[in-house]
Amino acid sequence: MRNFIITVNGKQYEVGVDEVGATESPKTAVPLAASAPAAAAAPAASATGTKVVSPFPGLIKNVLVQNGAQVKKDQPILVLEAMKMDNDITAPCDGTVTVNVAKGANVESDAVLAVIS
Repeated sequence: MRNFIITVNGKQYEVGVDEVGATESPKTAVPLAASAPAAAAAPAASATGTKVVSPFPGLIKNVLVQNGAQVKKDQPILVLEAMKMDNDITAPCDGTVTVNVAKGANVESDAVLAVIS
């Protein structure tokens, strides 16, 4: 089973998903009704700043800020398209942004999209 944090209408929920064809024996099904919103996962911090990672694979549809721009927490910095839906990727903190991707790039889950220092 893999656990994910999803955001629906600005609220975060923690869900568990079984993999198809998994070799583990099935566990008792637990309804995935909305539980209490999960605490936002803290972005990974490095020696050079806070990494902004892709929550899922997708296409960079738009880069909303330039390298060196000052951003505020929760400010949209990129638009990531996944499953024909546009998803705003926001700054996890205030700081100066360094964008690591370009418009039109395909990215995988956990790819570093930007660093905020």
